[in-house]
Amino acid sequence: MIDIHMFSSADKVAGQGVGAVYTELLALLEKYFPGEFNVSINKYTPSVISHYHTIDPAFYASTFSKRRGRKIGYVHFLPNTLDQSLRLPGVARWTLDKYVIAFYKRMDQLVVVNPNFIPKLAAYGIDPKHVTYIPNFVSRETFYPETPENKVILRQKYGIAPDEFVVFGAGQVQDRKGVDDFIALAKRNPKMRFIWAGGFSFGMITNGYDHLKSEVANAPDNLIFTGIVPREDMVDYYNVADVFLLPSYEELFPMAVLEAFSTETPVMVRQLALYDQIIAPFAMMAPDVDAMNQQLHRLQQEPALQQKYAQKSAEAAATYSEPRLAKVWEHFYRSQAALVKESHVKTK
Repeated sequence: MIDIHMFSSADKVAGQGVGAVYTELLALLEKYFPGEFNVSINKYTPSVISHYHTIDPAFYASTFSKRRGRKIGYVHFLPNTLDQSLRLPGVARWTLDKYVIAFYKRMDQLVVVNPNFIPKLAAYGIDPKHVTYIPNFVSRETFYPETPENKVILRQKYGIAPDEFVVFGAGQVQDRKGVDDFIALAKRNPKMRFIWAGGFSFGMITNGYDHLKSEVANAPDNLIFTGIVPREDMVDYYNVADVFLLPSYEELFPMAVLEAFSTETPVMVRQLALYDQIIAPFAMMAPDVDAMNQQLHRLQQEPALQQKYAQKSAEAAATYSEPRLAKVWEHFYRSQAALVKESHVKTK
């Protein structure tokens, strides 16, 4: 049995993707490998592998201990991502950017959820040989497609008419997520129903907090901001939606898109190079709000097109399935543990 210590405070802030990734991985290891990996949370006892999910200062300090074994870092963001998410004074932002890279450089191996970030890490002086790409995933037991009959019942539950065209978006309410465009689309299409699940997870330091707080409070009648929704309830919203729309400008591998794929809901995202290898084969792409508007009308008017992208979502769900990624994680952890054993042999 291989000892793995997980270090994370991701579950302390609700409504963020980092927490969802962490939760999914813990559930996967418990489900598929209960007798093969001994997983501990935030323990500082000796371990073969220490897997860092968040960059807390206490975790950074722990990397200098020889008891940490092989240090694995999960790359959920780069300095640019944080700069677009948080509103910080210049000095604080500069310090945080430096700290993030310093944390990553303390790791023996990094895991990225998007291959697009390997060259970006290299630009910070991190050797690509020490970076592994493992995509995100979600459990089909948590996010699943409902039957047509149950979808009708869910629409009744949430006060949605059977014939309403529903556009669903999810994520933190911040500029980076493209929430302004989501609001603009709702205003352009008063006969469509728009729903955004998510809130201001980081409060007043959220980028765009001032104007978005006002926009949320004065949203048009056809737009609902639900606030932060418990993760186990999110499956309902995907199943009442005709399309999941994420107009973000900057992402790694958004968990919300994977959740939509898993429920076989058609997906539309902003046309970004970072999606080329991971999402573009399965989703509708739109470069700006005008193109998004056109695509929404096509989906509303062409049932065959909606069915086509529902099928593409099903294909994506198979590609990023939990069973397949379980094998990937097993191989990764075993190979990292073997490196620890190998280094011990060399030092004897």
